[in-house]
Amino acid sequence: MNPKPFLLDGRPVTTSETAEVRNPYNGELVAHVCVAGEKDVSRALDVAEKTFAETRHMPLIERSRLLRKIADAIGRRGDEFVELLVAEAGKPVSLAKIEVQRAQSTFELAAASALEPNGHPIEMEATPAGVGHVGVARRVPLGVILGITPFNFPLNLVAHKVAPCLATGNTMILKPAMKTPLCALLLGEVLAECGAPAGQVTFLPFGHQHVGALLRDPRVKMLSFTGGVDVGWKLKGEAIKQKVTLELGGNAACVVEPDADWKRHAAKMAVGAFAYAGQSCISVQRIFAQESIYAEFKDVFLAAVREKAPAGDPREAKTLVGPMITKAALDNVVKWVKEAEAAGAKLLTPLKVDGQVLHPVVLENVPRNAAISCEEAFAPVVVLESYKSYAEGLAAVNDSKFGLQAGVFTSDLTKAYQAYDALDVGGVLINQVPTFRTENMPYGGVKDSGFGREGVRYAMEDMTEIKSLVINERGL
Repeated sequence: MNPKPFLLDGRPVTTSETAEVRNPYNGELVAHVCVAGEKDVSRALDVAEKTFAETRHMPLIERSRLLRKIADAIGRRGDEFVELLVAEAGKPVSLAKIEVQRAQSTFELAAASALEPNGHPIEMEATPAGVGHVGVARRVPLGVILGITPFNFPLNLVAHKVAPCLATGNTMILKPAMKTPLCALLLGEVLAECGAPAGQVTFLPFGHQHVGALLRDPRVKMLSFTGGVDVGWKLKGEAIKQKVTLELGGNAACVVEPDADWKRHAAKMAVGAFAYAGQSCISVQRIFAQESIYAEFKDVFLAAVREKAPAGDPREAKTLVGPMITKAALDNVVKWVKEAEAAGAKLLTPLKVDGQVLHPVVLENVPRNAAISCEEAFAPVVVLESYKSYAEGLAAVNDSKFGLQAGVFTSDLTKAYQAYDALDVGGVLINQVPTFRTENMPYGGVKDSGFGREGVRYAMEDMTEIKSLVINERGL
């Protein structure tokens, strides 16, 4: 198997250092990938800086046309992306198809957003000193952006960095997760085929040891990071002069009120908890049901889990729960489950493991300070708990160091607004699971879940800065 090269300045590059990409379901070797070294990373930065002189002046209509071409190309090559998502990430094929569709939408939205107004007049005469002047403020690109993406959405989370970068005229070095670099490398081929400037986005597999050097280089103007909590905050500390956005972890919760149509929504919560083995930072990990319905809700939810969350081979259309990305991740969450049991928690489902597939796990009576409740499990595990009053249920959601998204199930609009006001999260979803996300909504968290927002238009704002022009008309 010949090593997969990466594209640098429009040319394929092979290196002596390679990394294996293995299928997490069966352990099969998917590919060897060439790993960039220090000289490659340095050259990529040189190329990105040089290319920015071109891309910053690219007309908006050209940016939009390029983005539409990329969206169309993703659609044409969708089967290739689906195959890679299943092979390198162990993503169930039904979910892989959805990810490809979402990535296509991400580029389509960026194509439209590239043409939207990006400036506004300044009312100079609002102050005495401004009389006789006119002003305008526009958003301009920052320059070179370092993008770092995780393993779990190796196409669409990459798209959420690349598409806004292209739409704003920036350049980017994109470091994909070393466990799942193949979709990013294929996307790099798509950009080249569609006519993107060769150095505008360089998809570069490289070790974490090179990230520090990039962050110390003043030519890198922004860090856009999606990944683990500890790594993200550490990199923020190193990015002294860069603008930083962090999309980090969570332990998303749902609150279920008696007035909701909760029997119908239980299946939605089961899918939101266990799809892709819970390996999403907004996967449902905690469910709080009001005590008057708790016992019945538990039965209905467990029935929905049995029906809606089959585990097994990700290549099978019926599979919702595929493998954990590594055995180490699997072993860690199993340890957490057993620790919770030892502390008094009750398992409501069998603790069943097949290879790297952990079948859905549901627990109750879990202490709030147990790791499986208060940390990010990133696994097919849900903790059930009852509450007395609605205020108590909302407080239980906030009893977390994370704050990404939360779901609240109620038919009472007053309660919906109460949740919106009270919950300390980046997004409140009413009668929807926190796992829900569209490409055009602002997405991000508070507390340890990070800061800044993705979602195409919102990422474009983060990737630009305001530049003002003031003209003294009396001096003309």
